[in-house]
Amino acid sequence: MLRLHTPLARMKAVASGLLLMAAALYVTALELAHTQPVFAGYLKAFSEAAMVGAIADWFAVTALFRRPLGLPIPHTAIIPRNKSRIGANLGDFICTHFLSREQVLAKVSEFDAAKRIAQWLSDPANASALSGLAVRLASHGVGALRDERVRQFVRSTAFARLEQINLARMSGQLLEVLTDDDRAQEVLDGVLDQVDLMMQSEATQKRIADLIAAELGYSPVNLFGKEISFAGIAGTWTAERLVKRICDLISEINKDPEHELRKEFDEQLLALVAKLKDDPAFRLRANQLRAQLIQHPALHSYLTGLVDDVVDWFEADINSDTSTLRQHLNAGALKLGEALNEDTAMQSWINEQILALAGPMVERYRAQIGSYIAERIEAWNEEELVEQLEAHVGKDLQFIRINGTLVGGLVGVVIHVGTQVLVG
Repeated sequence: MLRLHTPLARMKAVASGLLLMAAALYVTALELAHTQPVFAGYLKAFSEAAMVGAIADWFAVTALFRRPLGLPIPHTAIIPRNKSRIGANLGDFICTHFLSREQVLAKVSEFDAAKRIAQWLSDPANASALSGLAVRLASHGVGALRDERVRQFVRSTAFARLEQINLARMSGQLLEVLTDDDRAQEVLDGVLDQVDLMMQSEATQKRIADLIAAELGYSPVNLFGKEISFAGIAGTWTAERLVKRICDLISEINKDPEHELRKEFDEQLLALVAKLKDDPAFRLRANQLRAQLIQHPALHSYLTGLVDDVVDWFEADINSDTSTLRQHLNAGALKLGEALNEDTAMQSWINEQILALAGPMVERYRAQIGSYIAERIEAWNEEELVEQLEAHVGKDLQFIRINGTLVGGLVGVVIHVGTQVLVG
């Protein structure tokens, strides 16, 4: 029993049915030839031409996909035999007409990615989904830190990297950057302002003086063979004078940008930077300090405990219905979307960066896309290729057979009429 379970099978049945009808009309015409020769002539001309058209178009459509009747007729099974060339031509066609630099950039520019991103982020549902995804990804990564193998890898990698760092030189370079362009004096000004303000307080001065006086009382001075203590009134008076002088000196330095001690501070700082960067003794000491730090068990214990605490806090937070991290991420995504939605200059900058990136990417990957298409078609099994193409376009191709049957029959009638006119 014929199974017409697909549109292609049904259209094939229609086209084949018309061919059988043409054949039946031809037989009928032969039967009527003696009794109704005129009508039989027209019917015979129509049916003959219809059968020729139907068979010719069946042959043409079939020859695209396979050999008609399995016969090795030249220039048949065109698609399977030329799939390599078809794949290469298809890849070139797509790359030339769909992936040219100008076409892609025009489409990217028309797309207005920055505006779409801003609108997408401004939607609370999207912001919530994005923050949820970020938290889940982070949770997976942080949770992996509980595995001892991951911990060991992180520790060994971190310590191996730390052993390669020249701490002295790096410290010198960092200090040089922090102090360049008189930034050291700016920092010093800030410190002096605060210290000067604090030292102007009588309560602070008295507290410092009492501490100094107490220390002098516990540290007697040997004078002419006798130990003399500064405890009592003399010690207190000396300490107060000392604190007062220190306060005055700090005020002087703070108010005088050209103070001698400021210059000495700069000189000492520059000398320290030079030693940190180039002095072998400093480098050796820094390396020893680094080695002691790496080998110290307290550091390992501290880092392990710190990681555990971070992981515990993170997991407790993300599993909570009122997750602080998720709320911050959600609010941040919404604010970013709202800010970007209102900032046309930033949108223009983002679109410009995307366009600048899209151009080289098109040039780089266009040829690879064409090669991929060609290779994919080449790798297809011939039966699979024919099946896929016939399933998509075969239904429409059956109309060629139908049209060929009907048009062929009409042309046959026209030829018959013309012949009768010319001969008769």
